[in-house]
Amino acid sequence: MAILKFRVYWEEEDAIYRDILVKHTQHFSDFHQAILTAFTFDQKHDATFFRSNELWQRGREISKEVYLKEYKVPPLMMEETTVGSEIIDTNQHFVYVYDFAKSWTFLIELIQVIKNADSDMELSYPVIARTEGVGPMQYGTKGLLGEKFADIEEKYDLAETGEGYGVEGEEDAHASDHGGEDDDDSDEDDSDDADDDNNDDNQESSSSEFFDGDAY
Repeated sequence: MAILKFRVYWEEEDAIYRDILVKHTQHFSDFHQAILTAFTFDQKHDATFFRSNELWQRGREISKEVYLKEYKVPPLMMEETTVGSEIIDTNQHFVYVYDFAKSWTFLIELIQVIKNADSDMELSYPVIARTEGVGPMQYGTKGLLGEKFADIEEKYDLAETGEGYGVEGEEDAHASDHGGEDDDDSDEDDSDDADDDNNDDNQESSSSEFFDGDAY
């Protein structure tokens, strides 16, 4: 038996990741639960893995269940598929998608294979071995804090004007005194925004290409 060490990145920011250790005999359903635990997500929504490659293209799915959508090839089931059976090379990649409505996406890379003799078999796998960066908030700040959020709002009442802060009327008057400069800045900002939109369109076009079938 071997222990597989995966690095799971949040797609939006690769500085945010979790290292997870999984036995090669454990199933993708175990890996799925470990990822959600590592990023403090609940387990209420649909999910699927994709076989992938270094370009993060999406191949055959390893799914929580068969969903009502068109598949190029039938998906494998998480409950039935061991993680080790899907390791094709030494830096195997997967893409994991959770909650299809919000499409939380994580990029997974195999970074180490630990032989049985070198592993700690007293641990209860899967194990979260490393945490880097503050993960995304599944439901936003208020959803995560729950009832404590009301106490925070009361303690730090942003509606009250504190010492050293101007009131709304003073800010408006100050803005009107410098109207000409603001207009110039606005024109430059609009131009920059247009360039950013064009760049975003190009990136979305290149990242939307998928490969087909069962190659990965």
